[in-house]
Amino acid sequence: MIKNRNKWISTALITCFTVFILAACSSNDNESGSDEGGSTNSDSIVVWAWDPNFNIAAINLAEEHYEEEGFTLEIQENAQDDIVQRLNTGLSSGTMNGMPNIVLIEDQRAQSFLQSYPDAFYPLGDYFNTEDFAEYKIPPTSLDGEQYGLPFDTGVTGLFYRSDYLEEAGYTHEDLVDITWEKYIDIAKDVKEETGHPIFSFDPSDFGIIRMMIQSAGTWFTTEDGEINLENNEALKESLEILHQLVDQDLVSLHNDWSGFLASFNSGEAATVPTGNWIVPSIEAEESQAGLWKMAPIPRLSTEGSVNATNNGGSSFYVLNIDGKEAAAEFLGATFGSDIDFYNDLVQEVGALGTFIPAAESEGYQFENEFFGGQQLISELSEWMEDVPAVNYGLNTYGLSDILVEQFQQMLNGKSVEDVLSDAQTQAENQFR
Repeated sequence: MIKNRNKWISTALITCFTVFILAACSSNDNESGSDEGGSTNSDSIVVWAWDPNFNIAAINLAEEHYEEEGFTLEIQENAQDDIVQRLNTGLSSGTMNGMPNIVLIEDQRAQSFLQSYPDAFYPLGDYFNTEDFAEYKIPPTSLDGEQYGLPFDTGVTGLFYRSDYLEEAGYTHEDLVDITWEKYIDIAKDVKEETGHPIFSFDPSDFGIIRMMIQSAGTWFTTEDGEINLENNEALKESLEILHQLVDQDLVSLHNDWSGFLASFNSGEAATVPTGNWIVPSIEAEESQAGLWKMAPIPRLSTEGSVNATNNGGSSFYVLNIDGKEAAAEFLGATFGSDIDFYNDLVQEVGALGTFIPAAESEGYQFENEFFGGQQLISELSEWMEDVPAVNYGLNTYGLSDILVEQFQQMLNGKSVEDVLSDAQTQAENQFR
């Protein structure tokens, strides 16, 4: 069985590459807002974003709420990887030609841009109150005391589960609240024995599950000072050991792409889905399962300080330091930065959960989701969001993840976790220093 699983993992690893190249030089010559960029129409603001049903829908809704006369947005849809590549190419060229006024950047990539191109972004600290947003969103969106990103969506996680499978294995909702990952393993064994279902589906080339685990302990692959932090990282060690048990004991199924992930629960195979709240619409897409799903808090590590709250995903808005920057900043501040009515409509019309704390008391956040047995998912997720530990994502989250993915394969083949982390530390220092 292990041999077959390793074959799956080896196959998935072949296709796992992170194309994320940062220029060695910073854009120190881009201080002036007079460089060409943005729209060819001086009356409109250009926005780069991905996902028309989520991010772009949210931007369109924000424009509807914005009352400034004559203000228009020119939204250009790009895949997230394309945005990363286009920003790096453009900013490293030493000019701001062709840059948008507003760009959406994933939180775990943000520091790479801010530290590499410190003069390319316009500070937004005067346009909104950072204390109105979840604390964990501020470190990745700021640099050297300046706030550059306006926090948007949250990747706050939940343990989404099939209540019928768990009940068949003898568990109630209360049995899943505030548990550890070790308890989760015990539950997984019972679920597999009683129902035959794996506890969740795992992509061997994506270590999102590991990132969720370590952030729950307030830890990352890098220290607060940005130093690589693998070898002596107790939270990371425990996380790898937990994942090893789940895979080695055949308690999880394997997939190698997004469609396989969706199929793992839409087909009725997986008993739980531990991930970010953005998965809810995908779970609800299988209408025949209405009433069978519920949500509990994510499990925590045994490592001291770990909590039953963490993050997986999330992005924020940035303004480029070019003509139109003030208008772009004012638009973001008046909508995503302060408008409770906007956020109330956002959660009801788009299904997007932001990190703007004052909106948590609005009517839309109290919605009882019948698909999930009448649970107030948005309200509960908003509460957990405030408990997510803040960490320094550093410059190389995905590159470090790739190193650990490769090392985890060797761990499944018998390599000790201590040797895995030691070798990963050495490899990472050679690659990123």
